[in-house]
Amino acid sequence: MPYSLPDDAAVKQYYAEHVNSGLLGLLGFMGLDSAEVEAEGWLVRTNDGREFIDCVAGYGSYNFGHRNPDVVRAVREQLERMPMSSKLLLNPVQATLAQRLAAITPGELKYSFISNSGTEAVEAAIKLARLRSGRPDIISAKNAYHGKTLGSLSSTHREHFQSPFRPLIANFGVVPFGDLDALEAAITDTTAAVMLEPVQGEGGIRVPPAGYLTGVRELTKQRGVLLILDEVQTGMGRTGRNFACEREGVEPDILVLAKSLGGGVMPIGATLGTEYVWELFQENPLVHTSTFGGNELACSAALAALDLLEHGGYAEMAERNGAYFIEALQGLQRDFPDVLAEVRGQGMMIGIDCVSKDVCELMIASVIEEKVFIAFALNNPEVLRIEPPLHMPVEVIDEVMIRLRRACEGTRMILEQFSQMQG
Repeated sequence: MPYSLPDDAAVKQYYAEHVNSGLLGLLGFMGLDSAEVEAEGWLVRTNDGREFIDCVAGYGSYNFGHRNPDVVRAVREQLERMPMSSKLLLNPVQATLAQRLAAITPGELKYSFISNSGTEAVEAAIKLARLRSGRPDIISAKNAYHGKTLGSLSSTHREHFQSPFRPLIANFGVVPFGDLDALEAAITDTTAAVMLEPVQGEGGIRVPPAGYLTGVRELTKQRGVLLILDEVQTGMGRTGRNFACEREGVEPDILVLAKSLGGGVMPIGATLGTEYVWELFQENPLVHTSTFGGNELACSAALAALDLLEHGGYAEMAERNGAYFIEALQGLQRDFPDVLAEVRGQGMMIGIDCVSKDVCELMIASVIEEKVFIAFALNNPEVLRIEPPLHMPVEVIDEVMIRLRRACEGTRMILEQFSQMQG
C-alpha cells in the first residue's frame, strides 16, 4: 500500500518522539518547522503553502537545481533496468562513471572508488594515503570540514564537533589555512598527506591567497607527500570552474567528490587517485569496500550530472552570476556596515561576515521570514553562506537582494531598539 504524508502536526510529533527533539527545537526557533513537500530548480515548497528561494542548495548539493529533469530521467530509466548492484558481476554503469571521472578531472587522476557520501569518500582518501605512503600522519587546516565519521572528524578541526567523541584517531595535525610557511614546518618524515579544501566551506567560505594551492602542490612534491584535495563542496562547477583546483592548475594525487556529483537526486561520493596512489589498492582490491557504493542508480545520476557539467555551461553561469551576486552583496554591506562586515567568495560559493554571532542569528531569522533559505557556516557561526543552484538567473538574484535588504533593515531596527533599551 502506498504511504500518505502526515500533516505538519504529526511530522513534529514524529520528530520529537522518533527523530531528534533538539533538532525540532532548533528548526522551530528558526521558523523552519514546516514539512517540505516539493522542490524544483531553486524553489522549495512546504506543506503550509510557503515557497522559499533556496540559497543553500543542500549545502552545495544542488548545483544543478532541485529535481533536475535530465538527472531524474536518467535515474528513472536505470530504475527500470537494475537499481542496485549484485556485487558479483561487472558493473557497467560504475565502470562508465569511473572512465568519465578520469576524463574530466584534472591531472593524472585515473581510478575511482565510489561510495555513498562525502565523509565516506574522505575516509577512503585517508586510508589510501596511509596505504600508499606507509606513513601515519595527515595534515589538514584549521577550521577545515571533512565530515563527521571518526576518521573524517579527526581532520575536521572544530572543538564543538570533536570534543564529545575524544579520543579521536591519532596522527592528525593542523595548520592555519593559507599559511604555506606553517605547512612547511609541519611536514615531517611521518607525513602521509596534506588534505585541504581549495576554498573552505564550513570554515566560513575562506578563499586562500593567490598562489597558495600552487605552493602547497610544489611543497608536497618536494617533500614526497601526497596532496588530497577535498572538493566535496567546491567541485562540480560551484566556484566557477569544473573543479576549484583548476583555477591555479593544481593537480592533486587524490581528489574527493560528493554532494552535487549525484545531480541533486542520488547520494554518491567518489575518491579518485593516480595510478601511483592506486598501486597497492590493486594488489588487495577487497581491503576497502562498500556494499551500496557504486550502485547503478547513483552512478546513473552522476553520469547525468557530468553531462550537465560538461555541456550545460553551469561552471560558466556560476562564474558570471556569482560575480554579479557578490557585487550586489558588497553594495548591501556598504549600506549596512552595522549588520554586515565583509563579503567574499568564488563563483556561487559566497560568504557574508556578520558583525557578530548574535547578528548572524538575527539575520538568518529575518531572511527566513522573507522566504529565502540561508544558513551559517558550521565551523564559523558568524558567517552567512550563500550557495544557490548554479543556474539561478539574475532576475531571481535581484529578488533575493530585495528580500535581503528588507532583512538587513529589520535586523538594524532590532539592534537599534536593543541599544535604546540598554541606554
